Amino acid sequence: MLQFITHPSEKYNIIDEVKMVLEGGCRWIQLYMEDSSDEDIKKVTEEIIPLCQEAEAILVIDNRINLTLETKVHGVFLGKVKMPALEARETLGAGAIIGVTANTAEDIIAYKKVDVDYVGLGQYKGSTENLSLDDYKNIISEVRNAGIELPIVAIGKITLDDIDDIISTGVNGIAMSEAITNAENPVEYTKQVLAILNNKMFT
Repeated sequence: MLQFITHPSEKYNIIDEVKMVLEGGCRWIQLYMEDSSDEDIKKVTEEIIPLCQEAEAILVIDNRINLTLETKVHGVFLGKVKMPALEARETLGAGAIIGVTANTAEDIIAYKKVDVDYVGLGQYKGSTENLSLDDYKNIISEVRNAGIELPIVAIGKITLDDIDDIISTGVNGIAMSEAITNAENPVEYTKQVLAILNNKMFT
């Protein structure tokens, strides 16, 4: 599984980013516009919903429960200090996808009796408290031993060169952002990522 997290840059706006990764075969978009107003996010969402529908791709919004409900996208991804997952489920209903952030095994185990759909575990790179490959392996082992089978997606500044190592830890997928948008050809880069992931996940 490849999730693409939007990251506006000097080269591309969010609409262009989504078009490119969808063309490259990615089928999961997370709209991240943390510092933007609800109105600005809504305008972008209105543009990318048809793109995702045409590609049969999942679209989740970062943290904005109200916009997730209003725009009828597939779901929401919650940061640790944002709205609790239980409240999000009550607001969005049984059919919504709810992703949650985790940094430790304890974070994930805390969701054992909560109706969430996947976990973003990180960060692998890009923060002052990075998780090592061994950290990922140990966390996933502890979580699975606790009887939790939630899909776990590695989050961080993951690049093409990291995929083999990070998938070997037992994660179910990866989230990427700048590695794709900074690539010389984001469409081809996305295709390369998916080719490696498909080979690793199904062999």
